[in-house]
Amino acid sequence: MRLIDTHCHLDAAEFDPDRDDVYARARAAGVGTLVVPAISAANFAPVLATCRRYSGCLPALGLHPMYIGEHRPEHLDALRLAIEQEKPVAVGEIGLDYFVPELDPAVQEYYFVEQLKIARDHDLPVLLHVRRAVDEVLKQLRRVKVKGGIAHAFSGSRQQAEAFIKLGFKLGFGGAFTYSRATRLKSLAAELPLEAIVLETDAPDIPPAFLDAGARNSPEYLPRIAAELAALRGMEVGEVVEATTRNAEAVPGLIIRGGLAV
Repeated sequence: MRLIDTHCHLDAAEFDPDRDDVYARARAAGVGTLVVPAISAANFAPVLATCRRYSGCLPALGLHPMYIGEHRPEHLDALRLAIEQEKPVAVGEIGLDYFVPELDPAVQEYYFVEQLKIARDHDLPVLLHVRRAVDEVLKQLRRVKVKGGIAHAFSGSRQQAEAFIKLGFKLGFGGAFTYSRATRLKSLAAELPLEAIVLETDAPDIPPAFLDAGARNSPEYLPRIAAELAALRGMEVGEVVEATTRNAEAVPGLIIRGGLAV
């Protein structure tokens, strides 16, 4: 088994007590590569340190829309410099979040568009946060042409999914579709072209249904998420693992290394 967790915040404080063990369990479970996205300029150093410590972790650097209260225009310059010096595999986590009402849409849009330009200029893919803002994200992607990337935690419509696919994006599926009440997400996971889907945990967030309420999510659970997807699609889990790994490796510009075969 060789799995890629395309979105895992292994640097998060929730993992401070046992990060080494979490990483070891993920590797033992067959998760050979974890893409670790940043959320703010202050977070660049912890993400990079995590990826230096663990050979299977790959950094993405970006300014998350939920942290616009921390972002400053000069952080865009810091992002450019960090990309030039550190060579991350993607710009992310970036995007828009219209679910939280106090997050100013105009400020979010400013940082999102500027980071799309940075990704374009450095020929990097993007890892997108698209909560309740899918159409606006797609609008900006049509204006600022980037290499492609992943729509993280995708929960839009079939039409929106097809729009992302047309623009060269893969769609990230994780714990959210495992809940019995998530009927629309289950339908998408079952019916979208398999070649458009990549797997993720978003650990420590979005715990899957098979964990206790409020439990910490972890990359070691990715094989069980893969099994849930296989069951939905009536496939062998090995087929889903092989396909989603191949899909992650096919994201334009996303250089996957550190894979594991067990």
